[in-house]
Amino acid sequence: MTQDVVRTDEGFLVEAEILGAGFGIEPETVPGLMRRGIITSRCEEGVGEDDGRHRLTFFLEGRAFRLIVGPDGDILKRSSFDIAPRRVEQVRAAQV
Repeated sequence: MTQDVVRTDEGFLVEAEILGAGFGIEPETVPGLMRRGIITSRCEEGVGEDDGRHRLTFFLEGRAFRLIVGPDGDILKRSSFDIAPRRVEQVRAAQV
C-alpha cells in the first residue's frame, strides 16, 4: 500500500496530481507555481485526540486546499474553500 503523503526530514511530499485536483488546475503547473511562491503552504501538527495527524493547507490566490493526514500518510479528509486573496508580499512578510 502506498502513502498518499510522504513525510521527510524537510516536511511533506504531496503529489502534484493531488494539489492540481484540489485547485482544479493542471498537475504539471503545480511545481512551477510553488517555486515562484504563487502556491504557498502551512503545516500544523495535531495535539490531544489529533496527535499523529497533520493539517496541510495550500493557498492559491483566493482558494485554500486542505488535507488532514494520518500518521501513516493516508489522506483522511480533503477540503477546498474560498479565502481572502493573499498577496505574495503578505505571505513572505509572515514567513520572516
